[in-house]
Amino acid sequence: MSERDLDVVVFGATGVTGRRVAAYLAERATADPKLRWAAAARDETKLERTLAEVGVRAPETIAADISSPPSLTALAARAKVVLDLVGPYTLYGRPMIQACIAEGAHYVDLTGELPFVRQTIADFDGPAKAAGVKIVQVCGFEALPPDLLVALVAAQARERHGEALAAVDVEVTISSPPGLPRPSDGVSGGTFQSLAAVAGAEDAAVITDPAVLVADDAGFAADVRRLSPIPLAPRRSADGAVLAPMAPAAFINPGVIHRSNLLLAQAAGRPPEAFRYREAIALRGGVVSLPVRLAAAGALSATQAGVRSLAHARPALRGSLAGALARFGPSSGFGPAADRLENWGWQMCAIGHTSSGRESVARLEADGHPGYLATARLLGETGILLAEDGATPTVAGCLTPAAALGLQALERFRHARLRFSGES
Repeated sequence: MSERDLDVVVFGATGVTGRRVAAYLAERATADPKLRWAAAARDETKLERTLAEVGVRAPETIAADISSPPSLTALAARAKVVLDLVGPYTLYGRPMIQACIAEGAHYVDLTGELPFVRQTIADFDGPAKAAGVKIVQVCGFEALPPDLLVALVAAQARERHGEALAAVDVEVTISSPPGLPRPSDGVSGGTFQSLAAVAGAEDAAVITDPAVLVADDAGFAADVRRLSPIPLAPRRSADGAVLAPMAPAAFINPGVIHRSNLLLAQAAGRPPEAFRYREAIALRGGVVSLPVRLAAAGALSATQAGVRSLAHARPALRGSLAGALARFGPSSGFGPAADRLENWGWQMCAIGHTSSGRESVARLEADGHPGYLATARLLGETGILLAEDGATPTVAGCLTPAAALGLQALERFRHARLRFSGES
C-alpha cells in the first residue's frame, strides 16, 4: 500500500454525509499536507459543483460508478482506504467491497443494515483476511462511539479488577441547537432508504437477534441471546432520567458490540465471555417536563416495536410495505440543513459491572450533529487512521470499529471533536 498515490478516497461524495466527509478531509489536509485524498462519484461535474457548495475543493475528483466494475477496480487500486457512502448498502455495497479486496484496499462504510453486514462477513471475511484487508462496517454514530466506549470499559475491568464484564449500560444524552426542531434534524433520506432496504431484505428478522454478527460456535451466540435480549420498553435511570430506545434503530449497536467482544477475545487468545448490553437515549428534565419525556420515550418505543414486527412479517407483506416506504419516504438527498449541523452536543456514558459487582466507567463528549456532522468526522478520521502504517492493529477480515482501530486510536478522535475518557 505504501506505493499507492492516494491515502483515502471518499466514494459517494455528492451525498448528504459524503460531502461532509470530504470537508473534514480537506480540513485535516490543511493541518497535514502529507494527507493525500480524493473525492469520487458517478458524475464528476456534479461532484465538483456539490463540493463547491460546501466550500470544498478536492485535490482530485474521480469518476466511479457502481454499475461499472472497472471504474471501481481502478479507484481501489490507487487508494489505501476507500470510504464508501453509496447506499443503501444492501443494494449497492457489494461491488465496492469486492473491488477493495481484489486490489488490496481497506474498506469502510456507514451501513446500519445488519442483514447486509451478516452476509458480508459470511462471503468476505476469509478473502479479506487472505488479502490483508480490513472491511470495517457500521462506522458512524452507529456504532463506532459505543463500540469503542464499551471496549474501553471492558479493558479497564480486566486491567483493574482482573475480571470480564458481566453487564454494561450505555446512556446517550443529546442537546440540540436553539430554535424549533425540523423534520430533517432527525432521520435523513439516506437513513430512511436504508431502513426500507433492511425491511425488504430476505432475512430481515435477523436484525432483532443480538447475536446476529457472531458465529454459533462454543455456545457464545447462545449466551449472548440468553443474557442480552434487546429491550425496547421505556424505563427510568437511577437519577430520574427517562430512558428511551436508541434512534434511529435499537437493533444496530448490540450486534456490533457483541461481535467486538468476540473478536477482541480471539485477538487476545482467550475465550469470549458474553455480557448483558443495554443502551438508551436519556431524556432529562424536571417534573414539569416528565409527561412530555415519557410520551417521547413511548413514541420511540412504539416505533421500534413496529420495526420489529415488520422484520418478522410474512415476506409478501414485508416486501410490499418496504417498497411503499422506499417510494413514498424521503429520498437519499434529503437531510439536515447546513445551519443545523453545528451547535449540537452529545455525551455517552458506559457503566460496566463484573460478576463480583466491581464497576468500570468510561465517558465520551462530542460536538456536532451526531448522525451527520459527527458521523462524517468519525468516518474521515477512521480512513486517515487505517491509511497510516502502524496506527491500528495488524488484523484483517470483516471487523468492527473497535477490533479494527483498537483503543490506541481513542486520542486521535479528538480531531473529530470526540473526547473519550476512562477512569482516572
